[in-house]
Amino acid sequence: MIAKLKRFLQSHIQAISPEEKARQLKLAAASMLLEVVFADENLAAEERALLPKLLTETLSMSAQDANDLIDEAKKAQGNATSLFEFTNTINAEFSLEQKQQLLLAMWQLAYADGQLSQYEDQIIRRTADLLYLKHSELIQMRNQAIKAS
Repeated sequence: MIAKLKRFLQSHIQAISPEEKARQLKLAAASMLLEVVFADENLAAEERALLPKLLTETLSMSAQDANDLIDEAKKAQGNATSLFEFTNTINAEFSLEQKQQLLLAMWQLAYADGQLSQYEDQIIRRTADLLYLKHSELIQMRNQAIKAS
């Protein structure tokens, strides 16, 4: 029974095209960034301007693709039940450096409006845990974001 279930799951995982897999990964990363943006229930103009820029830099995409991804991520985020849905996808594909870059982008968004809310901090810390990043990496990325702002 378990072997049948395993074959079924593997056949469905293999059926996903590389393009679809890449799209899902970008969608998961964008959704994590949106979690930070909406954590304090206040979308500041600085955050609104920085989000597409971070997506183009972090995920190597055009500005138009970044804006389309943001729209799609807003819908996906609304349907999500937990951060695990996004971090699970990211853990499966991102390298340690890519995870750190995502965390750095999250910190940059959190500090974009000049103030860090407790909710933004909480989301980022939870995300770091779910991405299996060390506390020292979390602090290092935060310090880099502070220096850049």
